[in-house]
Amino acid sequence: MNINTNDRIERFMQDALFVDEEKGKILVSLRKTILKISPDAQEEIKYGGLVFNVDTKLICGIFIRKKHISLEFSFGTMISDPDKYLEGNGKYRRHLKIFDKKDIKSKKVESYVSQAFKLKY
Repeated sequence: MNINTNDRIERFMQDALFVDEEKGKILVSLRKTILKISPDAQEEIKYGGLVFNVDTKLICGIFIRKKHISLEFSFGTMISDPDKYLEGNGKYRRHLKIFDKKDIKSKKVESYVSQAFKLKY
């Protein structure tokens, strides 16, 4: 990652905290979780959110919506979802709606993120 990317991501994070502190804290927590699971993931601001790539493949992204944070998985249809937390009906993409920090644990975010980074495309 170059300095410009880091600066842009940090500004994005600070802006999110400034505009809506609760959603900003969720964003920070989700980012930490993703980077803990895949420390080599490349981050970038794209499509209005923070996305994570591995070898130029978009794995997941965090997007701030009006009433929630959306954690989106590019190939979410390939992720095991026995609790039916994933939403969406596109060909591949699925997302988790995170309304507060408690949802990160209760909706088993670490499991979904871990699965997403283990997928073979």
